[in-house]
Amino acid sequence: MKNYLILAAGLAFAAPAATAQSTASATGAAAAPISAGQRKAAEELLAATDSEKNLSATIDRMLSAQLEQNPGMKAVEPEMRAYLTKYMSWPSMKEDMVQLYAREFTEKELRELTKFYQTPTGRKTITKMPELMAAGMEIGQKRMQEHLPELQQAIAEKLKSQPPGAVK
Repeated sequence: MKNYLILAAGLAFAAPAATAQSTASATGAAAAPISAGQRKAAEELLAATDSEKNLSATIDRMLSAQLEQNPGMKAVEPEMRAYLTKYMSWPSMKEDMVQLYAREFTEKELRELTKFYQTPTGRKTITKMPELMAAGMEIGQKRMQEHLPELQQAIAEKLKSQPPGAVK
């Protein structure tokens, strides 16, 4: 179950612009209505960036990686897939993503981004991004593992200096 929760958390962060979405919802700010033009521009950007295909591929990659790391979870793969399809698939997330992009970018900016992603460099960016993100995550994980003893030592020293029961 713990590994399943890790997978779900990972998938949440894998979605495009998930950080901006969580920041907006964490502030509790009411979403301002978006114009029809802004909605259309956001939908066009998401189509130009192959968001539906990329989200599906990301979910498949992450689920496969999770099952490879935890072969015992293979028995619950159908349930995991059904859950992810229900809550993380493009049809279930599209409206939230449209709202997110429309909140973060003006209609003009959305159109400019769409133009960029339709260029050869923009198309290359889209195809390379998953590989770059995965490589960046590996770099970060490696760096964290290399320096984990430093964090562990700092935490241990802090805990030693705290009165008993102060840290929960």
